[in-house]
Amino acid sequence: MLKNLIASLPRGLVIAALCAAPLAQAQAQGQAPSGRIGFVFTERLMTESKMAKAADAKLASEFSSRQKAVEEAAERFNAARKKFENEANSLNEGERGRRTRDLINLEADWKRMHNLFQEDLMQRKNEERAAIAQKAYKLLEQVAAEEKLDAVLAEAAWVNPRIDITDKILKLLDASK
Repeated sequence: MLKNLIASLPRGLVIAALCAAPLAQAQAQGQAPSGRIGFVFTERLMTESKMAKAADAKLASEFSSRQKAVEEAAERFNAARKKFENEANSLNEGERGRRTRDLINLEADWKRMHNLFQEDLMQRKNEERAAIAQKAYKLLEQVAAEEKLDAVLAEAAWVNPRIDITDKILKLLDASK
C-alpha cells in the first residue's frame, strides 16, 4: 500500500521528502542537522542566463530564413485553397480533380517542410540547452562544494527561498562566458 501511495505522488515531492527525512529525524532527536540542501530552478538557467539568450539569438538568426520559407509556403497553400474554394463550382470535373490533387500536394509539401523545420529547430535547441546544462552543472558542483551542500534539488513542490541557489549559479554562468 505504501508503495502504491509513493508511486502516485509527484517525483519531485518524493525526492524532497526523502532528502528532508534525515534532517527532520536529526532535529527531532535534538541533534544539529547533518545535511544541507540547496535548490536550483533549472528553467531559469535555460531562459535567463546570458548564455541562453545568446543561444536564442543564434538560433533565431540560423533559422530565420527557413522560418520565412515555411511561412511563405503556408501563405501559398492558403491562397491556393481560397482560390480553389471560390472557383470550385465553375470548374469542370477534370479541372476540379486536378486542382484538388495539386492542393493536396501543396499542403503535404508545406506540412513536410514545417515538420522538418520544427524537428531541426528542436534538435538545435536541445544541443544549445545541453551545452548550458553542462556548464551549469559544473558550476553547481562548485557552489555545492563551497557551501558544503549534501544535496541540490532541481524539482520540488515548494522551496524555501533560503535554500535557493539559482541566482548564484546564474551569476557564475554569466561571468564564465
